[in-house]
Amino acid sequence: MVSPSLAVPEQKQFCAPESRRLVLIAAILASTMGFIDMTVVALATPAIRVDLGASLVDAQWISNSYMLLLSSLVLLGGAAGDTFGTRNAFAFGIGVFVVASIACALAPDALSLTLTRGAQGLGAAFMVPGSLAVIAKAYPTEERGAAIGIWAAASSLTTAVGPLLGGLVLSLDASWAWRSIFALNLPIGALALIILLRRVPNDARRDRGRLDLVGAVLATAALGSLAWGLTAIGPSGGTDPLAWVSLGAAVVLFGFFLIWERRTTSPLLRLRLFTSRAFAGANLYTLLVFVALNALLFFLPMTVISAWDVPEWQASLLFLPLALAIGVLSGAAGRVADRIGARWPMTAGAAVVGIAFVGIAATLPFGQFWALTLPLLTVMGLGMAALVSPLSTAVMAAAPDEDSGQASGINNAVARAGGLIAVAAFGAVASAVYVHSLAGASSNAEFGERPAAPLEPIAETARVVATTSAFQWVACICAALCFLAAVVAWITQPRR
Repeated sequence: MVSPSLAVPEQKQFCAPESRRLVLIAAILASTMGFIDMTVVALATPAIRVDLGASLVDAQWISNSYMLLLSSLVLLGGAAGDTFGTRNAFAFGIGVFVVASIACALAPDALSLTLTRGAQGLGAAFMVPGSLAVIAKAYPTEERGAAIGIWAAASSLTTAVGPLLGGLVLSLDASWAWRSIFALNLPIGALALIILLRRVPNDARRDRGRLDLVGAVLATAALGSLAWGLTAIGPSGGTDPLAWVSLGAAVVLFGFFLIWERRTTSPLLRLRLFTSRAFAGANLYTLLVFVALNALLFFLPMTVISAWDVPEWQASLLFLPLALAIGVLSGAAGRVADRIGARWPMTAGAAVVGIAFVGIAATLPFGQFWALTLPLLTVMGLGMAALVSPLSTAVMAAAPDEDSGQASGINNAVARAGGLIAVAAFGAVASAVYVHSLAGASSNAEFGERPAAPLEPIAETARVVATTSAFQWVACICAALCFLAAVVAWITQPRR
């Protein structure tokens, strides 16, 4: 799925006209790696758990280590492009991402995969903002919109097709199949790097400013403590005191982060932007919607693959309506927001997504993947398509022109943090409901885990019911978050 765009201020173009198309191709290739990686890994999680003997907490951290580094460092990655050159920062991000991907493919255990996924997140933090920044620098103003449109359409297409191809590979039912998903990043990233280094000149500034490394460390520590605390609550049922200590530490660290950002001369986060009711409301809206969306993207594939025995290639179709709807309809939704304002599309879009979640929760016990679940996901895709572009419009309209890049970067970071919180927090919900539903049944399997050996029919039925019930609770909470987001949009966004 295409994230809210990272706007870049007007700058002088830095490559020859004949190289622009190649720069666009490099940006698309890099975005393809980042977007596909987030969705395909969710599909591969059941296979990874079987091959590496990973628990549910391990699976959460395999996802969250990536999201932690990406969400906390994406603003630093954007600032690094301004300081060390867009090409250099972008190429650095691609290089780190590719090397980390190879390490992921070779990971011998869950801990190694968690660490290498974190390294991927570090690379993505420089690669994600760099992909749009390099397009903005390469193309003149009158051609930039068309180039970004091509980038967005191509990214949506690859986001739709990538999980399907990944699902087909995973359906080979070989222990190495999930590793090939990471290995495929090598040729894609290598091609992007060759184009950048050969066709794009070095644009590093001589008067290099300071990077807010202290802010980046505090943000990473605060989000890491939050994720650790939320993840630890699940296995202990909330009785582990260290989980609550970690959550308290997250609050303290976030407080120090805000104090530092207020005092430093080159902040990652310009707090004055949040004095705008519309800007603060748009980012709260983003957090609510993307927590709900990422909970679905992570836990629903695990549910249908492990409990309903849906093949991975069919489960990959879960992402298709969402990607296609955003790719096809976002432009029209953006034009509607330009005419009537973002308030109505954002409110209606979140409400439609919430209704889709209610429908999914109500129909899950029937186990009808094709007849019920996939059509409801199409409804959800329409709701997301209605809100993504208007959300970007609302964020940019609420910030001064000179802060447009910072404003969009903040919104992107909030969306990524939503993914981190979703996987950490909803794991505790799913685990608690699953254990409660399975009480008395002769099964020790965790939520989302494929049993190593076939269970007795009664135990297998109980496991399937418990898994479905666990995701029902997740879907209901996600629906409530979306309805709350609709209220936030209606209250905070201006009429026009």
